[in-house]
Amino acid sequence: MNILKFIESLSDSTLLNSTGSRRESLSKLKAFGANAALASLPLGIASLAMTPQKANAAGSLSAETPTQALQLALTLEYLEAEFYNMALSMGNNLIPSADRPTFEQIAQHENDHVDFLKAGLGNSVVAKPTFDFTGGQGQGNGPFDPFNDYPTFLALAQAFEDTGVRAYKGQAGNLITTPDLLEAALQIHSVEARHAAQVRRLRTKNGLVAGQKGWITGNNRGGLPQAAQPVYDGEETTTQAGFNTAGVSLTIGGTSGASAGSESFDEPISGQTATTIASLFIVP
Repeated sequence: MNILKFIESLSDSTLLNSTGSRRESLSKLKAFGANAALASLPLGIASLAMTPQKANAAGSLSAETPTQALQLALTLEYLEAEFYNMALSMGNNLIPSADRPTFEQIAQHENDHVDFLKAGLGNSVVAKPTFDFTGGQGQGNGPFDPFNDYPTFLALAQAFEDTGVRAYKGQAGNLITTPDLLEAALQIHSVEARHAAQVRRLRTKNGLVAGQKGWITGNNRGGLPQAAQPVYDGEETTTQAGFNTAGVSLTIGGTSGASAGSESFDEPISGQTATTIASLFIVP
């Protein structure tokens, strides 16, 4: 699931609390963000995370500039951090004790990602939206009940993490000319990939899905609701950089042929697709 493991400074618990290299990276990112030209927000995100001072920022649906790419990433990180923070704060023992340390660590990562991106964006930071994780658009009565039903919580966690992995890959091209930002995005991408793999394994361990691998297989949504299908559409492709991997004699995770070629790579999703997915849980 990884494009690149860049030092892993946001995935190792000892480095998460360090003040050396991480602070230096934050300083570089913040300096760039302060000098970056302000760009319009993706329309879907802007309409859902609007503040008076950003009321004129609505623009294209796709994140096409470095600033837009980080604004989109921050909105997704807000969503993930809030989701895990709320789950861990529940007094109903939602998360089994055996699984709780995993989500405490994931939550720590997501909160660090939020701080990291906010520091980098500086004055271009977007406001944190209001979330409704039932999918009820603020009414709290949508089709999901993640904080009272552990299987639903795990299902949404998988969808959010898989979205994050593909969204960061989708924005790599917009950051290619800004090495500091690309480094930061790839750091977070690799962490999101490990989160996704771990949540998938927990769903298998808890008997919620049979034999699910730690990575996306084709466009299979792994037993998640139909609403999650946009997270996985396009993952069945076998062509990479103009080369069709289906013809390669390859076996991965017990899978051979075209399926192995498909599973070897994660496909990017656009800012518009990521926005559409996140919008299901953001109060207008």
